[in-house]
Amino acid sequence: MTGISKSSVSKLCKDIDERVNAFLKRPLAGDWPYLWLDATYLKVREGGRIVSVAAIIAVAVNTDGKREIVGLHIGPSEAEPFWTSFLRDLVRRGLTGVKLVVSDAHEGLKAAITRVLGATWQRCRVHAMGNALAYVAKGQHTMVAAAIRQAFIQPDHDSAVQTWRHVADQLRARWPKLGTFMDDAEADVLAYMAFPAQHRTKLHSTNPLERLNKEVKRRADVVGIFPNEDSIVRLIGAVLLEANDEWQLQHRYMQVEAMADLNTPVIEEEKTIQITPRAA
Repeated sequence: MTGISKSSVSKLCKDIDERVNAFLKRPLAGDWPYLWLDATYLKVREGGRIVSVAAIIAVAVNTDGKREIVGLHIGPSEAEPFWTSFLRDLVRRGLTGVKLVVSDAHEGLKAAITRVLGATWQRCRVHAMGNALAYVAKGQHTMVAAAIRQAFIQPDHDSAVQTWRHVADQLRARWPKLGTFMDDAEADVLAYMAFPAQHRTKLHSTNPLERLNKEVKRRADVVGIFPNEDSIVRLIGAVLLEANDEWQLQHRYMQVEAMADLNTPVIEEEKTIQITPRAA
């Protein structure tokens, strides 16, 4: 082995960039009722420093029940302008008909979703549970988690809300901050319960992206620190392109029959903002 010349490396990178950019900028056709957003944090050199940036991956399911990776964006995950720019780019490429966006809680994201997509936001249930348990001693985690999960096994949205509020009031006496957290998180954590029952197991969290994120992280860990953002897009974009091709050979991700129920209004705005008074 005599190594690879700089010109060969440059040509290889150019070929990869062309394929990846064509994939990430492709037009999107039809309606995409469900959108998942998840962030993977990576290290990159910037102006002589090493900084952390978020690689936001967007996955959507169309009305045929097929899922695709529809976007990748690099930037500061907490900034509202970042989210607004990312979502507007997806809309420009043809992303329409979004009913529910599933993600972890990021500052500025909820406002961007409302402004750009006019969709409901589902806060990742797994991450929200972790946030809730932070208010409780470790020895009480199992009991508190079991109590909160009672809301998730209810048959419909109204029953879930009633159970959630009942559990919050029970826990409030011992853990006031936990009760307040549950008050504030109610609408966002239970939003998915207003959608078709056949889809709910894949709507309540970003867990459906877990395998994809593990593969992205595995490839990124080999690099360690990226020289620039373009190199992140090149590597992560190639991983996403490969995964997306595999998805297209698989069966439908969601039942098509239940998609017709999405024409029914999801959650009226009044219901998302009204909070029943709690006991002190």
